[in-house]
Amino acid sequence: MTSRVREYFPAAVVFVAGLAAWEAVVFAFGIEFYLLPAPHVIVLNLRETYPVLLEAGLYTFTEALAGYALGCSGGIVAAMLASRSPAFAEVVVPYAVASAAVPIVALAPLAIVWFGVAQASKIAIVALMTFFPTFVSTVRGLDSVSPPSLDLMRSYAASDWQVFTKLRLPHSLPYVFTALRSCTTLAMIGAVVSEFFGGPVKSLGVYIKSTASLFQTRQAWSAILVACALGLLFYTAISLIERRVLGVRP
Repeated sequence: MTSRVREYFPAAVVFVAGLAAWEAVVFAFGIEFYLLPAPHVIVLNLRETYPVLLEAGLYTFTEALAGYALGCSGGIVAAMLASRSPAFAEVVVPYAVASAAVPIVALAPLAIVWFGVAQASKIAIVALMTFFPTFVSTVRGLDSVSPPSLDLMRSYAASDWQVFTKLRLPHSLPYVFTALRSCTTLAMIGAVVSEFFGGPVKSLGVYIKSTASLFQTRQAWSAILVACALGLLFYTAISLIERRVLGVRP
């Protein structure tokens, strides 16, 4: 318990100090609420609108989770194939790099044209955003096995499948989980931003865009707070799974 307190105490202090500074700046300069509401105003608004925001948050989170599952699993499978076949890697890597270089704001309108304004277009955006980091990190983990380890496995007449399952795959797990953790935030960002270009009213992106356009910044900031909370919970869940799988002590 003491170690956990020491680990999270600096972050908590910075968080509280940031909120206090935000509150002080709004009060000292008399900033209007429609420009930048104070933190306590956002919290009060969140208490009033949390049923609507909770429904919108869960709707958006399902898009993020589905796209995350598709993109990350696809990236892992493609990385496994790339590590086994250099020819496959030469074909896939340029397209993976190209997909990562396309801005989401440029691709989201096209995704809506292709898949409609429902959840399918948002899931496709999230899958594309999470595919490349997972693919690159997994390939790096699979290919970074030390030559002495490979020589030892071959000296025992291990088959390619045994080398993969007993050496390459376990060695790559830290790299894979690093990508999985980073992709949690990408998934939430992709889902929310893609909703700016169209979607049902019960989604966080549409809610943020509509309230901000009407200068209802308290509502918009409350929705942003919900999105941040969901992203943090998603990240924490993957971190806990990583600790269980890799045996890392919290």
